[in-house]
Amino acid sequence: MHHEFKYKLDFYYQQSLIYLLTLIVYIGVKGTFIEDSVTLVFHDPIIYIIAFFVLLSFVTLFVNRIRDRKLIVTDTKITFHHRFNERSIEISEIEWIHIGKERMVQTAGRSQVIIIKTKHRRRAFRIRLGRYERERELLRLLEHISEKSPKRQRRFQFNRKK
Repeated sequence: MHHEFKYKLDFYYQQSLIYLLTLIVYIGVKGTFIEDSVTLVFHDPIIYIIAFFVLLSFVTLFVNRIRDRKLIVTDTKITFHHRFNERSIEISEIEWIHIGKERMVQTAGRSQVIIIKTKHRRRAFRIRLGRYERERELLRLLEHISEKSPKRQRRFQFNRKK
């Protein structure tokens, strides 16, 4: 079994196009229409601010496009791959897997994040399902892997009086 899940770039495309459209509309509204010509205003500081956001969003899109991030799931390991680096988690090294929701994120969906704790690493890996293509298939694969590994131990909670 070899499954490859590409990182979604939809948000970056939408962000870039919205900023570009905002810049075009603002220049069109701010400019004056005289007979068959348009006089554009380039001395407005708001145009510079919007243009900065347009440039920044296209650079971010370009960088993420170049990185070409992927999540590769095989029978023996889970690999976080991008053009410049690759990090693998061996299935046998997994201490526990937690499939659930993030507290700080208020998006729809029952399972938003998968936390994988390995034996030889202090911090856990986080896989946010919504950021990858075919998220249901990814969830199904990781649930299958989590069945083989131990469950996360719950923290001890004190009984509080109400």
